[in-house]
Amino acid sequence: MQAVKLRLDGATLALASQQSGLSAPTVSAAWKAFREGGWAAVPVRSRGRLKGQGNVLDTSTQQRLWQALYTCPPAGQPGWSSADLAALVRAEQEIEPTQRAIEHWWESEGLKHKPWPLSTLARQRSQQGRWYRQAVAPLFAGLEEADQRWQGGVRRVAPPGRSVYQLYLHGSRGRLWMRCFNRPPMADDYLTVMQALIGKGLEANGQERKGPVALVFHGAWFSASPEVTTWLAQQTMFRLVQVPANSGVAS
Repeated sequence: MQAVKLRLDGATLALASQQSGLSAPTVSAAWKAFREGGWAAVPVRSRGRLKGQGNVLDTSTQQRLWQALYTCPPAGQPGWSSADLAALVRAEQEIEPTQRAIEHWWESEGLKHKPWPLSTLARQRSQQGRWYRQAVAPLFAGLEEADQRWQGGVRRVAPPGRSVYQLYLHGSRGRLWMRCFNRPPMADDYLTVMQALIGKGLEANGQERKGPVALVFHGAWFSASPEVTTWLAQQTMFRLVQVPANSGVAS
């Protein structure tokens, strides 16, 4: 009920979520129920932590998050997002984790990869700037209708007590998706991710967007994989820019 009272006082969805300690979908659902049926329609749940406790992830929750990152993400997603992980924990455990808590945990484990500032490279007189002008800018110039412009890569990280191969992706707004592996990703792993990106080119109503999908990817040389090169040659709505692991671009 606190979240609904905050919304009645003019708080935004994000602010009500932060101050009540509930997830944004939970606040949205409670607000919708109130508008349709008044206070009697607002679900009052005994489950969940108190305000603020959703920002702290205990050991068992962190172990569950690791288990999830090693498995396939929700259908249609190229990887696990903080929202997907928060929803998974919320459905399985008696807590209401926030996306911010998930992202803080990512950072503590060395998993929170930051997107590259591609838009600033065009003016740089450096190896990175030359690479952008020669490899990426011409591709993007031919994809003016593409609102699906992704960047991603694969890297090895070493959180405490483990060694992880992380496959990461950033969308146009910098949102992070990821998969984790205990060995280098295989051709099928990369193809699954690329196919999911094409699938995200569908509107909510199922109508296909006109623009193709562009992916700038660092750390894997797909030319060495017959499976990947064959698949890429068959695609008319997918464009790939490969960034070699030793290029220094994403260092």
